[in-house]
Amino acid sequence: MKKIVITVDGWSSCGKSTMARQLAKKLSYIFIDSGAMYRAITLFFIRNQVDYTDEQAILLALAQVHLSFKLNEGNGNNEIWLNNENVESFIREMPVAEKVSEVAALGKVRNFAVAQQQLIGSEKGIVMDGRDIGTAVFPDAELKIFMTADIAVRVERRWKELKIKYPKISIEEVRDNLASRDHADSTRAISPLRKPGDALVLDNSHLTPSEQLKMALDWANEKIKD
Repeated sequence: MKKIVITVDGWSSCGKSTMARQLAKKLSYIFIDSGAMYRAITLFFIRNQVDYTDEQAILLALAQVHLSFKLNEGNGNNEIWLNNENVESFIREMPVAEKVSEVAALGKVRNFAVAQQQLIGSEKGIVMDGRDIGTAVFPDAELKIFMTADIAVRVERRWKELKIKYPKISIEEVRDNLASRDHADSTRAISPLRKPGDALVLDNSHLTPSEQLKMALDWANEKIKD
């Protein structure tokens, strides 16, 4: 059966990674969480107090970054490893969330990550999610999905996710963080977030996880059969 490249782009807290991961499992494809790559780089920068304004410091830091995805046999997910450490849980915390858009906007960081993403996807049979996958990383992908949802829905989802670890976090803090990330992602000079012209829009504001997965799976099967 023909293998294709599927890109899933969209706004923060739209459930891109969850849906893309489920879609990859259904198709027996490899799932690559590009956002996790930027989050892992951000974690390394935070831990090592890298000066984002110093291009030489950025290059030296990136030379020390090794990223890989390994299967967690316990949950069946491919998880991000940074320099032989599983950092899947660390990259989801607020300190990283507050800095990842800033780090991801750095040209040298994007070049570093995009080169790795394109290498991973060169043999096809992948589902990759992010913010510029269908525009900058795989502009020729056979299927491009752009996910969106009402801002109030996204804030509510993110707040429920974060309050498990941060019981005192307010919904206003989450709203401000998402607004800041949306602005940074869509206005950065290099590979800003935008909908690819040939992308199919999946608005999941009022869809169940199973409904959105079925929609994406139907689109994928149509492309695979072409």
